[in-house]
Amino acid sequence: LKDRVLRHVTDAFREDPVRILRLARFAARFTDFSVAPETMVLMREMVAAGEVDALVPERVWQEISRGLMEARPSRMFDILRECKALVRLLPELDRLWGVPQRAEYHPEIDCGVHAMLVLDMSARLQAPLPVRFACLCHDFGKGTTPADVLPRHIGHEQRSARLLLQVCERWRVPNDCKELAEVVAHEHGNIHRSHELNAAAVLRLLERCDAIRKPQRFEQALLACECDARGRLGFEEAAYPQRQRLSHALKAALSVETGPVAQAAAQRGLKGKAIGDAVGKAREQAIAAHLEGAA
Repeated sequence: LKDRVLRHVTDAFREDPVRILRLARFAARFTDFSVAPETMVLMREMVAAGEVDALVPERVWQEISRGLMEARPSRMFDILRECKALVRLLPELDRLWGVPQRAEYHPEIDCGVHAMLVLDMSARLQAPLPVRFACLCHDFGKGTTPADVLPRHIGHEQRSARLLLQVCERWRVPNDCKELAEVVAHEHGNIHRSHELNAAAVLRLLERCDAIRKPQRFEQALLACECDARGRLGFEEAAYPQRQRLSHALKAALSVETGPVAQAAAQRGLKGKAIGDAVGKAREQAIAAHLEGAA
């Protein structure tokens, strides 16, 4: 402890590969501690021997989820990467390192570096676990972008969603984490560009995110997107007005009393889908009024 070094005490360390995950988690908590070189060698030997391949999914998620909630969660993944365990446990994340992005949007360029900046921003903003997991997974698809189109990543959102669902199945990730991560993977680009959207397009975005029925989850998605925007070199203190704009747009949509709107539509002879359309129009008008007032 005095030397601020994480070191295995006995050779019994090699008997339980969960200890690799636990040590990586401690590195995320005790951010000024280093890992002893001999312990790193031992962990690499365990990985090479296939020890981590036999880990029970629930144990992996238990340790990863705890590590995500530590002070600097990126360190957990740095250690797992250094001992070669990350490529065995989470290849979807491991393959992001070395993949370039457009420097005008991402001064840090490297997708893996960006993923860790976003994750640490989620810790800095004291985000709950589902948000931190969404931050971890949001760009998985960039690791499968064809080399001939780099540094552009067209359609990475859909690829990210597919890959993170595989991870959720593999680790038996709880539904709240899985569902938020899926929303963020699909929609983070649209949320970043939401200042360009008119009221009708904002409403469609809210509907795709199921924000009317699950407003709290949408607020978490907005927080994850702020972490994404600020998890870039030089943007750490940048404002993210999209979050407030969409949060207020959602409040405007939720302020519409749908009962009277539906009743009035029915009295005009409308039925079924037409009544739903009338409710949608009322929400769109409420959003438009808010956006005009905020402009």
